[in-house]
Amino acid sequence: MTNILENFKSYLCPPGSGVFTVNTAKEKKDMLWHKLYNTTENVPAIWEAQLSEKVEKDGVFLIGVCSDCGGGIQRGANWGPLYLRNTLIESHAELKYDDLGDIRVIPHLLHDKYLNNETIESCRDALYQNNKSPLPISPLSITEKFCDDFYSINADKKLFAIGGDHSVSYPLVKSYLKSRKDRGIKAGILHFDAHTDLLHTRLGIDLCFGSWLTHVLDGLDSSKDCYQFGIRSSGKSKEYWEKEFGLNQYWTKEVKDIGPYELALKVREELLKSGVEELYVSFDIDALDASVASATGTPEIDGLMPHECLIILKTINEKIKITGADMVEIAPNVGNDPMAAKKTLEVGAVISSFLIEALANANN
Repeated sequence: MTNILENFKSYLCPPGSGVFTVNTAKEKKDMLWHKLYNTTENVPAIWEAQLSEKVEKDGVFLIGVCSDCGGGIQRGANWGPLYLRNTLIESHAELKYDDLGDIRVIPHLLHDKYLNNETIESCRDALYQNNKSPLPISPLSITEKFCDDFYSINADKKLFAIGGDHSVSYPLVKSYLKSRKDRGIKAGILHFDAHTDLLHTRLGIDLCFGSWLTHVLDGLDSSKDCYQFGIRSSGKSKEYWEKEFGLNQYWTKEVKDIGPYELALKVREELLKSGVEELYVSFDIDALDASVASATGTPEIDGLMPHECLIILKTINEKIKITGADMVEIAPNVGNDPMAAKKTLEVGAVISSFLIEALANANN
């Protein structure tokens, strides 16, 4: 436990600090710190002192992964964790969770496997003041290390993560599925997105926003225990993806034609029949129609509406526990439209609040 806590202090940083900057969005960070700590002075020391107490607790924990290096259209999802935290506190003060902070992010990096030894040593020196440190340095690598450490303390702890582009779900889901499998728990995935994220590689890179799901499916007992909702922007047909990967897709039109409640009943029955006991929900904000969620890297029209997503989630969750979740791809400054950002953050917070409550209720 002592070693894990020291690791946390090394590769995490206070909430809102995951984007390395001096003055940009300082007012947003100060706002968050006032809400969390009643001060903006000596926050790193306060955060570190509280971290020890929080790690000892059970319940729901929040982590920010402020990385958008795995994106590829419009960047800016690195600001999602800071802005969404503020919206959650303002609009959903009733939520109970402990904020562990942010993954420390070197914004030019993605995963350690893409780096040479010289770069790794240089970045370890920058992050840890020790170029021989055994700790990882890239956001996806650090996130996987954090999750493995987190679940090793107590696998019943629940983690809600805020991204970041969708590549951050790769380590989050990979570690989650491993922790379930190690305990003999059969888990499934509910994935809300306008895009399939089922590429093998994108421009030669295998871990990115368009391919993360491909590389976690083998953590399931069967890829049939993965369900996608809201797909509508793809170069290939639903039939192609389902045949290629063996999962289940419900494109937006199909969700609306069947009806979200009726569809959720069908999916729930299939999951129960398959023996799935717990679920991870990965929610890309662009699953929602661009009229309500345009502050994202790839906004898409003809999408799902928030109430439709909540009907699906609530109905399935009535019978199957949600024990891991993330909200990704909120990019508040894309388009430089404050009203669009506000609307996107508000609907993102509504869905996030349901997921956090679902995690809290999972042990009841």
